[in-house]
Amino acid sequence: MVREDGKRNFVMREEGEEDSVFSGNMPRQAALKAARRLEPADSEEKAEAEAEEIRLREKGTDKVHIFEAWAWEQEAPDDKPDWMGEEITKGNVSKKGIEHLEE
Repeated sequence: MVREDGKRNFVMREEGEEDSVFSGNMPRQAALKAARRLEPADSEEKAEAEAEEIRLREKGTDKVHIFEAWAWEQEAPDDKPDWMGEEITKGNVSKKGIEHLEE
């Protein structure tokens, strides 16, 4: 379902349960937000090798978007705001496909 601002809501599916909601204009944008919640690795190369599958169901539809996701920590940029810590979590995703629920 598309909101007035053009964004769509996606619910993370884990073992048949749906709890976290992420929004974005495209499924990948929501998946990137979800990827940052994964346990971060020390480096991007190590994180990509340990990628996890995440499933996001688009609210109001039966579509489930499937991504390989990984996260890692890296040093914050020099021009960071005062409230930001020294380390930040970055994430990346790779789309594997779409499934349709038969519920």
